Amino acid sequence: MSPKSSDFSEKEQATGRAVRWARPGDAADLALVLREIAAHYGQPEISVERSGRTAAEWLAASPERHFAVTHAGRTIAGLACVSIAYPGGDLGRVLFLKELFVRDGFRGAGVGEALLAFLAQHCLAEGIGRIDFTTEAWNDGALRFYDRLGAARQEQKVFLRFDRDALGTLAGRSR
Repeated sequence: MSPKSSDFSEKEQATGRAVRWARPGDAADLALVLREIAAHYGQPEISVERSGRTAAEWLAASPERHFAVTHAGRTIAGLACVSIAYPGGDLGRVLFLKELFVRDGFRGAGVGEALLAFLAQHCLAEGIGRIDFTTEAWNDGALRFYDRLGAARQEQKVFLRFDRDALGTLAGRSR
């Protein structure tokens, strides 16, 4: 769904810096970006049907804010996928940024910064103490971007994952 003209100022609409929380009507836009994210990371192609169905389910299933989206005119320019985690420092909440993705043609135009500023404003308004996120170690452009915005690298942390196979093995240990 394209944004309504009343959602953003004309300047925001033109620049791709108009950010808001996604709504169920944004499923087609979200599905498009999900397919582009998969391609960007070299993952198998996701069908239009599957991405559309999944996006619609995600947006309809929960009223919580999980996707911030930004549009340039009627075209989606980027998204941020987030979740809230407990506990953060001093028993506060943490916003975990799972994905920040700006589509080709919109990179370098302030779209990523607008998405992060929107999330920072949300955190301050909701009493959320920090934003945690990861990026690929090889992604020098992303690292420079986050450095420029003032993100602090957390060298004391190691990113770990249980993939589907490991989940099955781990789940079997409790039997």
